[in-house]
Amino acid sequence: MSDVIEAAVKALNEKMGSDGFDGSAKFVIEGEGSIVMDSDGARAAEEDTDVTLSADADTFESILAGDLDPTAAFMSGRLSVDGDMGMAMKLGSVLA
Repeated sequence: MSDVIEAAVKALNEKMGSDGFDGSAKFVIEGEGSIVMDSDGARAAEEDTDVTLSADADTFESILAGDLDPTAAFMSGRLSVDGDMGMAMKLGSVLA
């Protein structure tokens, strides 16, 4: 597992706390791999999910650090979303 994926898994689990995520989402980080979030928490995985979000490592790091709003990243084309947009919106509140 890459350092970027490892750091992102840790950051996502801290943001979610012990509740996990009500649904399933996958983050695809270009050139690094993917992370799945669900009721069990975040982990490096390649599974089918309700929604898939894709971006480069810098964009994901900015979102996780709170420097970039996920909606702004999507609107500017830095973040692409495939699947359930309602689930993507729910995910935005976890990342904020």
